Amino acid sequence: MRYSLIIPVYNRPEEVDELLESLTKQTFTDFEVLVVEDGSDRPCREVAAKYEDLLFMEYYAKPNSGPGQTRNYGAGRSSGEYLIVLDSDCVLPPGYLQAVEDELQREPADAFGGPDRAHESFTDMQKAISYAMTSFFTTGGIRGGKKKMDKFYPRSFNMGVRKEVYLRLGGFSKMRFGEDIDFSIRIFKAGYRCRLFPGAWVWHKRRTDLKKFFKQVHNSGIARINLYKKYPESLKLVHLLPMVFTVGTAVLLLLALAGWIGSVWIFQMTHSYVYAVELPGLLRHAAVLHALSWIPLLPLLLFALLVGADATRVSRSLKVGVMAIAASFVQLTGYGTGFLRAWWQRCVRGKDEFAAFEKNFYK
Repeated sequence: MRYSLIIPVYNRPEEVDELLESLTKQTFTDFEVLVVEDGSDRPCREVAAKYEDLLFMEYYAKPNSGPGQTRNYGAGRSSGEYLIVLDSDCVLPPGYLQAVEDELQREPADAFGGPDRAHESFTDMQKAISYAMTSFFTTGGIRGGKKKMDKFYPRSFNMGVRKEVYLRLGGFSKMRFGEDIDFSIRIFKAGYRCRLFPGAWVWHKRRTDLKKFFKQVHNSGIARINLYKKYPESLKLVHLLPMVFTVGTAVLLLLALAGWIGSVWIFQMTHSYVYAVELPGLLRHAAVLHALSWIPLLPLLLFALLVGADATRVSRSLKVGVMAIAASFVQLTGYGTGFLRAWWQRCVRGKDEFAAFEKNFYK
């Protein structure tokens, strides 16, 4: 068997149905599928059964232990030369596996990963969130790509590795956040070769609303500090950008608010007879202060216009472009606040990974 596709699942039977259907359309067919149910309340056993005659597939159910350990469970029962880990909310184009095979034939790699895209069938919000996660103007430049700001680290939504390497490194660690980056770091540190396969992309649904999206990226910010505590050299300048954006946004909003409150206070003073003789000067000062209060917002407005225009161009939809502005602010500030929170808990207060974020652990 050439490839083993490992799909951990938690409460996503509808998404798994779409993913398995896309696997039946692959032009390269030397692969097996291992669906591993991670203690779901809504299992996908019946969904998987629909594809038993269409795919070389095994379905497993186990108690909940998180995505990393669930992938390890599947890897231990695989028979492929290469393991490919996919998120259950992904859909593969027909040529995905052929693109992987072509890249490996062209130039061998011990590990690899591919990018993600938004499908036309996605909701406008899913398209906006996809833009926020892949754009060079947000953290898409950190995640890796043609315009990457750091070397490429495969992510677990679309990640491949030689099984021999996977087993030698012990697979995914027990980290609750950032276990895929932890694995990628260990791949690099062990001297193995890891590459980006631009043609091996997937459609990735991600989150469906901004609240869930904020939680996701907030946990990613936490993960970055957890990785720093484990691998101090892994923290690069680019990883600080969302935190800088978050702090900068807060400062600019406070400056604007202070100017607005000051102008209102001066206007109220003009109603007092005590300052009647100074009325023209006070009004003038209030008007100037009110005008100046908008200046701190200009960088944020320029960023919003840049993101909105680019997202509209990419998606060919003004509605998605507007939503992408909100998604980008959520993405950067969610990551930034998670980073700051983890820095305070782990670097300042000295708490360990599990004690600091016990309430954030999710099934």
